[in-house]
Amino acid sequence: MKIRNVAVFVALVSGLSMAAPGQDTEKSVKIEDLPVAVRKTVMEQSKGVKIRGLSQEVKQGKTYYEAELTVNGHKKDVLMDTSGAVVEIEEEVALNSLPPAVRTGIEKQAGHGKILRVETITKNNAIVAYEAEVESAGKKSEIKVGLDGKPITGTGQKHY
Repeated sequence: MKIRNVAVFVALVSGLSMAAPGQDTEKSVKIEDLPVAVRKTVMEQSKGVKIRGLSQEVKQGKTYYEAELTVNGHKKDVLMDTSGAVVEIEEEVALNSLPPAVRTGIEKQAGHGKILRVETITKNNAIVAYEAEVESAGKKSEIKVGLDGKPITGTGQKHY
């Protein structure tokens, strides 16, 4: 009976580590595992900077690749589609470098929480939003505001 219980346990654990169909997933990859077009974009984006990591992500059934870079001491994440086209860039910036309305909006949403990091979100070569990581009561959350500093609706705060 013990062997059967172990087999059931192993099957359960294996099933938990596999993503259900349609579920978003992410896994680390090596540069040699990237499609040629994606590898070319990564090489272009990472000239003179440090690559912290590479990953393959499946979001809503579509495959993307992300290069996590360090540029002049700050984080920059470049998301690409399978053709190597840059879909989105998240780049860390200083809070005091933000437009006043954006800074005020982030500070208002953060409340008494500590703002740990702020990033610009760029799509099609234009900043479309700002994201901040906030710590409050020992928990971290993510807030997102538009160019006007107002919360972006529909996303809510991510807690982790």
